[in-house]
Formats: sequence, structure tokens, C-alpha cells
Amino acid sequence: MKYLRHSLLILSVMTLTGCLDENARDSLDESQVYTSAKAVYVNAVATLYNYMGSDKDSEGLQGTYRGVYDYNTFTTDEALIPVRGGDWYDGGFWENLYLHRWKTDDGPLYNTWLYFYKVITFSNDGLATIDKYRHLLTDTQYKAYRAEARAVRAMFYYYLMDMFGNVPLITGVEETPGNAVQTGRPEVFRFVVKELQEVEPLLPAGHSNFEGKDYGRVTRSVADFLLAKLMLNAEVYADADWTDGQQPDGSQLHFAVDGQQMNAWQACKHYCDKVTAAGFTLAPDYLSNFSVHNENSPENIFVIPMDKHLYKAQFQYLFRSRHYAHGGAVGTSSENGSCATLSTVRTYGYGTSAVDRRYAYNLYSDTVRVNGEIVRLENGDPLVYMPLEVEVNLTNSPYVKTAGARMAKYEVDPNAYNDGKSPDNDIVLFRYADVLLMKAEAEVRNGENGDAELNAVRSRSGMGYRAATLDNILAERLMELMWEGWRRNDLIRFGRFHRSYDQRTAPATEADRHTIVFPIPERVVDLNGNLVQNKGYRSGRKSTLR
Repeated sequence: MKYLRHSLLILSVMTLTGCLDENARDSLDESQVYTSAKAVYVNAVATLYNYMGSDKDSEGLQGTYRGVYDYNTFTTDEALIPVRGGDWYDGGFWENLYLHRWKTDDGPLYNTWLYFYKVITFSNDGLATIDKYRHLLTDTQYKAYRAEARAVRAMFYYYLMDMFGNVPLITGVEETPGNAVQTGRPEVFRFVVKELQEVEPLLPAGHSNFEGKDYGRVTRSVADFLLAKLMLNAEVYADADWTDGQQPDGSQLHFAVDGQQMNAWQACKHYCDKVTAAGFTLAPDYLSNFSVHNENSPENIFVIPMDKHLYKAQFQYLFRSRHYAHGGAVGTSSENGSCATLSTVRTYGYGTSAVDRRYAYNLYSDTVRVNGEIVRLENGDPLVYMPLEVEVNLTNSPYVKTAGARMAKYEVDPNAYNDGKSPDNDIVLFRYADVLLMKAEAEVRNGENGDAELNAVRSRSGMGYRAATLDNILAERLMELMWEGWRRNDLIRFGRFHRSYDQRTAPATEADRHTIVFPIPERVVDLNGNLVQNKGYRSGRKSTLR
């Protein structure tokens, strides 16, 4: 069984951290815990990986509800969770995500903020622990352990900065989110870049998705992927005031990269090439990257390891999307919620003679079959998903329960636990196809030709040649990376997130682009007088607009 093949490292993490109990280290006296280099690594570094995934709302980088993934997916033209009569209103939460009507006092946004700073705080604690017990470590171990903890912290600062813009930059145990000063987004951006550049040579060189000693860890290629992503978005992240109608030019933003000076686009290409040099390739079969046993994908760069026998982390998105009858047909329950937007299915060419093959890979559509058998409703009629009948509120629609093409992509694990929410498919966070698409885009933005990289991705799925224009690359990113949590990031970079799209009409108040970051949660601002709310957001209690 898969869990018997897991590395000793992962098993020791589970043993010494009390099966994901974040307070387990307090149950023993320190002198009884920190007796060896292995104990330092497990409790200061390896334990951080327990928080990549989760079974709690607003926690985990993917897999759960009302957190990082949902704020990066259901706020875009990719997908939505319509109001389905009496289902999925939830106080307007899902509708507000799609329509960009979030508020400073939204509880899930606050909980997501707390999640980021929890992991950042644990990373700082881990670094302090490594320093305290340096006498137990060789010089090589000391540098490697610190590098890995810094890399995890940098990753979480990347997501935090991407979502919230100006945030407290806390790098020591003496400072807390409650008393920290705010740091401008460009400075946080430069910090994350510098941290990843400095630690990258000290990180493990292996493939993080392969089972073994590097499984689930932040390796050099994970850092290189993040550095490529940072460079591709440098115009956004280096912008100190995203509401003033001006933005830096990526060709004029320069970085020291492995002993050379490069502009943002050149640097992005450089880090993409480093991932390629590490041996990552496109898998011949697109869907193999998302199979139940996807640990040996040549394409997946960073994953959240999943094993129903070992981990509490869940992957709830298939459960959330499928109709009740569909869930029952695959042996689970389901919630009949999320679906693709109209613009998404049209981008794939649905209903035309030139539908992209990845449409069927990523979406359940039309008459639903499981193992070749038609799935039927309680009245005996076939279950038919209606991709072109989606509305933000379906309450008065005859297709209230069946509108919308539903999430596919991940293979159904017939042996999953917890109504299918605890499968063995590792959750894919970073993938090599994204690297090729990032490089193609950087080439185009730098005045070069990105055809080769774009069409390598397309040809893998049997699709024909397209010129690498920015519009084609954005469409390709939607079709290739559907359901992978990158759409908000893409739309902001392309200047489209704050505009009208699909069935969302952007209000005039959004013309200043203030919604490309979320508000600093009101409770955080209230508790820390050093913090200033992001421009364009009005505090419900203080009634101030900064």
C-alpha cells in the first residue's frame, strides 16, 4: 500500500509532531525532544509541511473551502458557485466572491490571514530553534535546515503578498502580527526574491513529488518555480500604489540573478530553464498528473502529499462540484455546487467543431456516465449537465440543479474515505506545463517568440499550432491550468481582473484597480494600530477610507 512506501522522514514527522497537532511540541520538556540533529529537523522544519494542506476551512494552500484556493478561483472568469435555489447562498459569500463584493469584516478572509501568519510564525520559531540547537548540527545541516525553513516562510509570504499587498514582514520571534509594522508590497516582493535566491543552492536537488527523502519538501526546483512566478508578476508586485493608473515596466525592472543582471522577463526565462535543467518534462498523458497514484509524474513540481491512512488533509473540490446523483454513482456523497463559467466553456470551444480536447479532461458535461453507464436522477431521467445555462443566481432557472459543467481533472479514487474528500491523489500545486507557459509569456513580453513553449503544451493534448500572442497565452493558461488556482493571478497580470467579464459587470468604483488585492481584515487593523487599510476599502466600524 502507498502509505507503507512513504519515507522514514514523513513517518517520523507524524510520530514526533503528534499526528498534526500543532501543540505537540509543548507536551514534552525541550531537553527530552531536542537530543539529535534528526529531532531538530523534524520539529523545526519537517513539521511546517503539516500546514500545506488541511481539513479546516480557510487553511491549506488547496483542498479546503473559503481560503487561498477559493479566493483565487471563484473571484475570476474561470468558475463560480451559483446560488442554486435554497443551496449555496451562504449569506451571499459565493456570489460576493464572483462579483467582487467582499468586505473588510469577512470572516473567511480573516481566517485566511491567520493561516498565513500561523505558518510564518512557526517558520520563525523553527529558525530560532535551529539556532538554539546549532551545537547538535554539522555546519552543512545547519545551513540546509535554515534554508528549508526560510524557503517555506518565503512561499507563504509570496501567497500573503499576492493576496493582501502591504503586509507586516515578520522575520523574528520577538515580533508578532499584533504589533508589527506594515511593509510595502514592493519591499515584501524583494524580500521573497532575495530569500529564495539565497536558499535555493542549499535546498535538496531532487524532485519533490517523487516518493522518498524529498517527497513533499521545498526543493531547488520548487524555489525556481516560485522565482519564475515572482519575475513574471514583477510589474504587479513592484507597484507601490496599484490604484494610481501607473505600473512599472518589466523590461526596466532589473535583478541580480546567478551573477548576471537581468530584467524581469529575462529572469523569468532563466528560472524556467533551471526547472527544465532539473529534469522536469511534460507527461505524455495529461491526466496522469492527477491520477490516484500520481507520485511519479515527470511533470508535477510541488504537491500536497495525500494519503487517507496518514494525513488529515482533504481534497474537497470534486465533492463540492458533482451533482448528488453523480456523487452517488461514484460511491460518495456530493454537494452540487461549483461549475465552469460561460466564458470558460466558450474558450474551450464547447458547442463548436473545434472543441479543445482538454475540455473533456477538465470538465464533466452533457449526459453523465460512470463506468459507461448513464447516471440517472431519482425520476429516472438521465443526469445532463448544461454548460450554457449557468447564471450567478439559478433560483428561477429550470436548470437550477444541473446548470454548469463540473470539475473533473482528478481521477476518482474509489477507495477514498470521508465521502471522497480523503483520496490518495496528491494535490498538484506547481506543474511543468505552467513553467513552459510562463516562459512563453516572458518571451513575448520581452519582444521574443514564445511559439515553441506554447505549442509544446498544446501538442501534448493533441491540439494544433497557435501563435504565442498574449491573448492566446492567457486562453491557453485557462484551458491547461483549469481548477489549479492560478486564474486570479493571471487576470491581474493581464490587467483584466478588475474589469467586466463573463456575467460580472464591474462597477465604476473598481476602475482604480483596488480589488486586485483584498482588504486587510478589519479585526487585524483594529488590533494593530500600525496597520493602514488598503486603498479603496472602507472599514465597517471605523468608516474610514484610506
